[in-house]
Amino acid sequence: MHEMKMALRNTFMKTNPSSNSSRALAVHSALVAFFAVANALAPSVEAAGAKFNKVLSIGDAAPEWTNLPGVDDKLHNLSDYREAKVIVMVFTCNHCPVAKMYEERLVEFARKYERKVQVVAISVSHHGADGLEKMKARAAERGMSYQYLYDESQKSARSYGATVTPHFFVLNGERQIAYMGAFDDNFEPDRVEKHYLTDAVEALLAGNEPRVKESLQRGCAIDYE
Repeated sequence: MHEMKMALRNTFMKTNPSSNSSRALAVHSALVAFFAVANALAPSVEAAGAKFNKVLSIGDAAPEWTNLPGVDDKLHNLSDYREAKVIVMVFTCNHCPVAKMYEERLVEFARKYERKVQVVAISVSHHGADGLEKMKARAAERGMSYQYLYDESQKSARSYGATVTPHFFVLNGERQIAYMGAFDDNFEPDRVEKHYLTDAVEALLAGNEPRVKESLQRGCAIDYE
């Protein structure tokens, strides 16, 4: 399993926006095959505690972050969203193939819950395709209605124990970690069986705790510097 992860990680690191279509297809196929195995070997966690995060556990206070520039040319703080009943945070980026696979799903989610949930995406990537100006172009191209912020220091991702893009965190009204991990259980939208993120948010909005509180995050490894 470790060897498979390292091989795919190397593929991610070598992939760039100018890759040809056959290479992109190969990456996509490798991702689907690998994570089909990963899902079978690492089932979701339904109890409190952290199996896939070395920094945070379910129920921990969400680490604060401040003064992160957004694609809207404003500075943002976690405390800006104090009125939101639920916050969905995702560490993501422009260039990662897995992050791209989930963009449409995240855009649709944000639109569906725009009156109830605050969605915040944060990139900590130093990759050439992930600077703030490139993020602005990507947000406009994809119709992102949610906040898309850049943390060059990478401190926010470190404080949340984020390891891949995309890596999701759901914060409850008390700003505690209520769910963390993957958006769902399959890269292919029509094959999704477990809607981890949506189910967690729906539970919180109904005044309940999520049944599944943690799942294995799946994506491109974050390069910390």
